[in-house]
Amino acid sequence: MINDHDVRIVQGDALERLREMPDESVQCIVTSPPFWGLRDYGCEGQIGLEDTPDEWCARLVAVFREARRVLRSDGVMWLECGDTYNATPAGNTIPRAEGGNGAGRFRISSGPAQTAHIENGRNRAPRNLAGLKPKDLVGAPWMLAFALRADGWYLRSDTIWARPNPMPESVTDRPTKAHSYVFLMTKSARYFYDSDAIREASLFAGVTATSRKDGHDESTVRGGVRFTGEVPAARNARSVWSISTEPTSFAHFATFPQALVEKCVKAGSREGDTILDPFMGSGTTALVARRLGRHAVGIELNSEYIAIAAKRLQQLTLLEAHR
Repeated sequence: MINDHDVRIVQGDALERLREMPDESVQCIVTSPPFWGLRDYGCEGQIGLEDTPDEWCARLVAVFREARRVLRSDGVMWLECGDTYNATPAGNTIPRAEGGNGAGRFRISSGPAQTAHIENGRNRAPRNLAGLKPKDLVGAPWMLAFALRADGWYLRSDTIWARPNPMPESVTDRPTKAHSYVFLMTKSARYFYDSDAIREASLFAGVTATSRKDGHDESTVRGGVRFTGEVPAARNARSVWSISTEPTSFAHFATFPQALVEKCVKAGSREGDTILDPFMGSGTTALVARRLGRHAVGIELNSEYIAIAAKRLQQLTLLEAHR
């Protein structure tokens, strides 16, 4: 376990560790659970290698039921999830959809988790599934979103995380996968959400207020749109976020870009609030939460990723000390 004034990291199964947490103790959850059938992280009890996507959904519903218990009544959850196809890809390709260094290659550190990750890079789940034909897109993110909604979560938004730098895929009969979903889910119908914190620059920012001439509004035309009043410099965030994956020297391939997590943390919490990531990986959620003046709780099954997260947090501490 790692515990400092701002960040607490515990190793173990997400469901078991969540059961140890008190009710309504976190304001915001930002997480990316293991996608179905895509990875073997080399840990007993891991989620993602279930025989069917229904079994995968059931396990995650149980985890997020406990997460909902520890979430405050006005809290929110941002859940990122990518999809897979009902076919075993050839070779040991690691899709950029799961992370990467932005240049089409991945830096791989040694160690049992990394070895298992590469050796089992193929989709490991059985493929003779009822209702799925070969080459079908599984639809796993929406299966999970609907299952969570049925379990009591409010499904409020489906943001597209669009990657400008997707890894090329060796396919010629469909578009290259370059996105995943970030679902906004809540515990209650009314909840804290700071829309101002993530407002975007307006497409027409800079159009000035109109003047009156001869008793009529003098309108301004820009880009084929006619304006008769002042255009705000910022607008409400849209539901497509174009954010590149980030270069990293660390070994966890499903790393969030900090820019993505920052949007979620800013919109879903205030300074001093606690952010939870029950599938912490290499610690990006905790890192961003601390940098933004929040507290963080991270749960991770793999000890190697906990060590990586600790190193990243130590680097942040050193940077803060030299400011």
